Parts: sequence; C-alpha cells; structure tokens
Amino acid sequence: MTAPAPAAAAATLAGAPDVLICAGLDPSGGAGLIADVRIASLLGCRPAGVVTALTVQNTTAVIDAEPVAAERVREQLEFLLSDIEVRAVKIGMIGSSEVAEAIARALALTAAPVVWDPIVQPSRGAVRFAGAFEHALAALAPQVTLLTPNAGELAALTGMAVASEADAALVGGALAERLGIAVLVKGGHLAGDVAIDVLCLDGRVESLRGPRIAGGEHVHGTGCALASAIAAHLAHGADLVEACRAAKDFVAARIAAPVRPGRGGPAIV
Repeated sequence: MTAPAPAAAAATLAGAPDVLICAGLDPSGGAGLIADVRIASLLGCRPAGVVTALTVQNTTAVIDAEPVAAERVREQLEFLLSDIEVRAVKIGMIGSSEVAEAIARALALTAAPVVWDPIVQPSRGAVRFAGAFEHALAALAPQVTLLTPNAGELAALTGMAVASEADAALVGGALAERLGIAVLVKGGHLAGDVAIDVLCLDGRVESLRGPRIAGGEHVHGTGCALASAIAAHLAHGADLVEACRAAKDFVAARIAAPVRPGRGGPAIV
C-alpha cells in the first residue's frame, strides 16, 4: 500500500478529532498507551496522551508496575486540557488511587465522554496498585461515561460471581446503577460459543454478540483496544451503543489477525 502524500496526510490529520489517552506504558507496545495511540490513529483520530504508570513487561508477562507521581499527572492533564479541546477520553491503567484523584480533578476541565478500562485483573501477569482501588473508583466515577470491566474485574469490583451472560447483566446493571454510569461487561472470558459483551445503561441491557475466535483469549491488549476504539467512535460522534458495537467488530477483526512481535503471546496491534 502506497503511503499518502504529505499534503493528503496533513489534511486527514487536520480533520481528525482529538482523543486524550491516560494509560500505563507497556514497553512491548501490545497494550497501554502505545497500543491505544495505534488504535486511535487507525480509527481516524489524533491521540494526545499522558503516561500514568511505568511497567516492566515484554510479550511474555508483566512483572512490575510503578505509578507516575500524581501531581505531575494532574499538571500535565490540566495544562493540556487548557489548550486542546478533546472529543473523547480513554483511561487505562492508573497505578494508584492518588493518580485516580489527579485524573478526576483534571477531567473537570472537559465535557468529553470518558471511557475507563479498569485494569484490575490483566490477562497476564500481575499489576501492583498503590492504595485502595475502591477509593480510585469512587474518585473517578463522577467523570466517567463508560466503565469496561471484564468478568473477573467486575467480580473483583463487586464481590459477586460473574460466570454467565445473566450474571454479567445482573451484576453489571447493579454496578451501573450504583455508580450512575454505563458499564460494558466484556465477555471474552465467559463460557459459550458466542462472544457476548453486556452493556448496562439507563436501566436497560444491550447484549452485543459476535463470533468467538479460537485463541482470542490469549491475544494481548484486547481490553485496551476495545476501550480505545469506543472512545474513538464517540469522538467521531457515535452514540454509546453504536460506538460499543462498532468497537466490538473492530476488535474482533484484529483478534482474528494478531501480530507476534516477540516470543510470547500474540498482540492485537
């Protein structure tokens, strides 16, 4: 494929909506800020971003994480948002409850929709979190439009078992009502021949169905990609249900053709 001429590329970028990404740095590029930037760019957005945590990981595992100083995160975000009018925000790993508070304070400067992928239980390795995640959830929830936990994360956030579509609807709906935001329960790790994500919003449930791709549960960065794709579609003006459906289809296509940058598992980008 021939690269676009510089003038054409500049014109495309000039019309792209800005998406703010707040996420950890995965040096392998399979998830976190680097992957989020790739996804936003693929979907026609111009990403801006702030690193919230540093990780030690490659394609085989994540073995450590350290949050960035909360005050510096707040300063970066407030200075950025005083200048750029973002059309959507994606939050990933936050690293600490103090960073969550800093992000929440800064996001008061924008009315853009916010999608948060709460990385409580990543698909590989472990993530060290400084402080109480419940405190982080309480601090950020008032600024969040959509929370996108997987089944394990939803169980960790609520203390309730999530093993089926019915569980996801019941528990996700209860969390959505408690927090006053929409909740998309990712169904990649639920049993069944169909991959079902459950969107709970405004007292109703939308089941988003798609093919279950063999080996998809082993692809790195799917949660990051889904949240980033939703944010990108929201930035383009889609409503929440439409954005979630389009993002699910996009991610399914990437899962079907992952990249293999190292000796570990495949990655979505």
